[in-house]
Amino acid sequence: MKKIGFVGVFDKTDLLLCLSKILVKTQQRVLFIDGTTIQKTKYIIPAIMPTIAYMTTFQDIDIAVGFGSIEQVKQYIGIDNDTELDYDYVFVDVDDYEGFDNFNLYGFDKLYYVTSFDAYSLKRGIEILRFLESPVKMEKLFFSKQMFKEEEEYFNYLALGVKVEWEDTKLYFPLENGDQAAFIENQRLENIKLRNLSNIFRENVTYIINEIDPSIGPKNIKNIIKDL
Repeated sequence: MKKIGFVGVFDKTDLLLCLSKILVKTQQRVLFIDGTTIQKTKYIIPAIMPTIAYMTTFQDIDIAVGFGSIEQVKQYIGIDNDTELDYDYVFVDVDDYEGFDNFNLYGFDKLYYVTSFDAYSLKRGIEILRFLESPVKMEKLFFSKQMFKEEEEYFNYLALGVKVEWEDTKLYFPLENGDQAAFIENQRLENIKLRNLSNIFRENVTYIINEIDPSIGPKNIKNIIKDL
C-alpha cells in the first residue's frame, strides 16, 4: 500500500478524484480520505444518510469523510491499528497542520504541496509548513492563471526557513475557465470525466500518475484518460 499526501489550503478535491479514477481503471483499490477542515467531498459526492464521519463508494473509489486520522478509519472499518488497510493507494487531503500531524504525513511515500497564488492560499498554506517538526520532501503543484516568474519567487520568499526539501520537479496547472466548467459539470452529473479538461491538466495528471505508479506507463494512462 502506498500513501500519498496532498497538502495546502487550495481546493484539491477535483484533482484527487481525477487521479483516483485513473488508478481504479487499472484495477487498483483506492481510498481517498478527505482530511480537510472544509470537507468539500461531503457536498459533492453522493452518499446515503451521511453522518459526521462515514465512508462511501463513488465511481469505484472509496471515500472517507470526517475522520481525523487513519486509525479512526480503521476503527470505522473494524480492523485493529496493526492491520494495514486493504488498498493499493491511500490519498489523504489536508489543509492544516493538525491534519498533517494526525494523519502522520511524515511517513508517507509521496507528498505534494498544492497552492495557487492568491494571498490566502499562499500565506495560510505556508503556515502549515512552519509547524513541521522534522524535514519532509515535497513536490510543488502550482495553480495559476498566468505563471509569472515573480509568483514563484514570492512563494520561495514566503517559504524561507520551512523544513521542506523541495523536489526539482514542479507542475503548473492553469486556472482555466474550461477546467472549472468541466469540474462543475462532473459534480452536477455525479461523474468523473477527464475528456473535457484542458490538455495541460491532462498532461499533468498523466505525469503524476506515472510518478505514483510507473508500471502503468504514460501511453496507457493517456488511453485511459481518453475513455473517461
